[in-house]
Amino acid sequence: MNLLRTLPLLAAALLLGACAGKPVRGTAPPAATHVATEQPATAQEPFPAAPVPEVPQVADDTDAATATPAPVQATDAGTADTAAPTDAEDDFAALYGGPTAEPGAGNGTAPAYDPWEKYNRQMHRFNLAVDRGIARPLATAYVHVVPRVARTGVSNFFSNLRSPLTMVNQLLQGHADDAWDTLGRFLMNSTLGIGGLFDPASKAMVPRRSEDFGQTLGTWGWRQSRYVELPFFGPRTVRDVFGLAGDTPLSPLRRIEMDKLRIGLQGLQLVDTRVQLLSLDDIRDSAVDEYALTRDAWLQRRNYQIEKDLRRDRRRHEDDEQTTIPVDAMPMPDWGR
Repeated sequence: MNLLRTLPLLAAALLLGACAGKPVRGTAPPAATHVATEQPATAQEPFPAAPVPEVPQVADDTDAATATPAPVQATDAGTADTAAPTDAEDDFAALYGGPTAEPGAGNGTAPAYDPWEKYNRQMHRFNLAVDRGIARPLATAYVHVVPRVARTGVSNFFSNLRSPLTMVNQLLQGHADDAWDTLGRFLMNSTLGIGGLFDPASKAMVPRRSEDFGQTLGTWGWRQSRYVELPFFGPRTVRDVFGLAGDTPLSPLRRIEMDKLRIGLQGLQLVDTRVQLLSLDDIRDSAVDEYALTRDAWLQRRNYQIEKDLRRDRRRHEDDEQTTIPVDAMPMPDWGR
């Protein structure tokens, strides 16, 4: 009986202990919620003390307005540095400077290497006089007289003639897959395109690229080279002058033994090349320093071409038009015969 009397007492004691323990466990969440409401909270407690926690936030925002890029880049370095840049970012970096995709690639920010500027400016004035007195009027008359369809056929013809030169340099650069595309393009345009006058390869989505030995030397390691302007040939670097010597034996036009036919085709190619530059005449004429504009634009484009070769850029778009005088467009002595 004593046992039966003590059991209810023990049960009651245990029940009271359990009830007394519940508030102890329940006090922690209200404290946490109270702290949470104090940090973000000016809307729930509109008292003067409420803005006190916001004071450091205002200071942080003002600091962030001036110094956010550095902290963001530092905290996101694990993701931003490892993420591959887009094609547009790579192109912008190659043209205008900035970080590039490849760690060993240049960023195009180095100033133009022009220790022969005095000579180059004199040669540029000579070339500019020849251009404004002969080349530009011929190109303007050519545009007004020859229909657009015929001009497109001429451009396609000379672009197709450069395919063997491009293919050899692609092989020298180690781009066998690009050389295979160029060979297929050359065969398709030479047959279905009636000697290259038409461009069925572009409709078949075969990429068109343009390579020369100067670009090949750049991919082999000759990255920085001093700027030099040649008579009639225009902007070059010393590296590209050596590239002309490598491209000359591969010129199809120079294989033509009939002097009248060869010189006529070379003159037509010169006019076609100058027509492609007519859209830049307004910019050049309005430039404060036309020599510096021409030099910097040419070097940036040249560096961009080499950067693309180093990145193995396989995007399916066509290269921009040839903006320098091709080696086979000048009536030069044929040292091979």
